[in-house]
Amino acid sequence: MADTPARLLTLLSLLQTPREWPGSELARRLEVSLRTVRRDVDRLRDLGYPVEASMGAQGGYRLVAGTAMPPLLLEDDEAVAIAVGLRTAAGQAVTGIDEAAVRALAKLEQVLPSRLRRRVGTLGAATVPAPDAYATPVDPAQLTALAAAIANRERARLRYHRADGPGGTDDPAGRRHVEPHRLVTAGRRWYLVAYDLDREDWRTFRVDRITATQPTGARATPRTLPAPDAAAYVTDRLYSLVPVYSAVATLHAPIEQVRGRIGDGPGDLEPIDATRCRLRSHTDTLEWLAIALVRLGCEFEVHEPPELRAHVVALSERLARSAR
Repeated sequence: MADTPARLLTLLSLLQTPREWPGSELARRLEVSLRTVRRDVDRLRDLGYPVEASMGAQGGYRLVAGTAMPPLLLEDDEAVAIAVGLRTAAGQAVTGIDEAAVRALAKLEQVLPSRLRRRVGTLGAATVPAPDAYATPVDPAQLTALAAAIANRERARLRYHRADGPGGTDDPAGRRHVEPHRLVTAGRRWYLVAYDLDREDWRTFRVDRITATQPTGARATPRTLPAPDAAAYVTDRLYSLVPVYSAVATLHAPIEQVRGRIGDGPGDLEPIDATRCRLRSHTDTLEWLAIALVRLGCEFEVHEPPELRAHVVALSERLARSAR
């Protein structure tokens, strides 16, 4: 194989297989001498690939873990499998699939040949994952477009469908001209934190309500987010829109039975006796507190706040009517 770049790519593809390759076998596959194999291995090392050599009759070459992540070569099926997996996970808003994974998907889809991009689209359309009742699915294409705009630090135009209409009362068409800052997962939903250029202020957008994202190519202006980070900003915005409460309740269950199922910290639950414990919750919404108490499967009494007691009564009456 006379073409050195092509030979190096073939050698790298072989070494990425988790096994040790004898120099003679590499020479035979590459159709070169052992001396050329050694030179090519040195070239890969210079490029940052940690190729380890072992001596002896059973010795050879293998790729080991290094201090940095060099580029990988993927076979067609491997690239398709990774792209489909990332698209499925991103569309289901799986916990732990954060912006880094979406950026990886954006980079991968950008370099996929058209034949592989069609395969990814076909497999994605034919695959129906089991629905998650708590997740709000999003279009992975919107995620990747937003992630690319964030990575490239460029402005984007998009359409946003608010709960009160495509764009709300201030923009019936739902047009937005924004500088995307970060993607955040919270409550099994995706949110975009961006600077709205038309309103000259920071905004949070639910990604499942975003369509037609188009990067403009214009550079985004460096700005300081009015929060420690994007996740804190989204959390503050969500809680500012919904009334939240702290609760005190007596649970008719041993503390060992409910520990880890309700409450955020070790001080949230305290034993009363062998069969009861006291809950002092952190701030949360009425809906979450009521459902969390019901899901425990034990008797309980709400002491505070009065709004939670009223909400539990209304919930029980609604459930009773449904049973009838």
